[in-house]
Amino acid sequence: MSINNGDGKTLTKAEIVDQIYERIDMNRAEIKGHVETLLDLMKQSIKKDHNLLISGFGKFEAYDKMARKGRNPQTSEAITLPPRKVVVFRLSRKFRSELNDQQ
Repeated sequence: MSINNGDGKTLTKAEIVDQIYERIDMNRAEIKGHVETLLDLMKQSIKKDHNLLISGFGKFEAYDKMARKGRNPQTSEAITLPPRKVVVFRLSRKFRSELNDQQ
């Protein structure tokens, strides 16, 4: 069960739809709708709960980053970077093990 797109580049949403289309007897528009719904559910969960756990895959965690001092690289002017939200992804132990066993 390979979902590699063959040339080592990033797998796109359209390619995910194509991969699912090859495995399931459903039209592309329906599959695209399901993929969009899944991604929307994931985004809403991260926005609301600041966490999204997918067992056997990993965990998305959102956290607040404080304002900090920075520098404009073009002018070397000191600036203050505003606070922002950041999302990190941490692999599950199971997936990390699978990933490292492939080598």
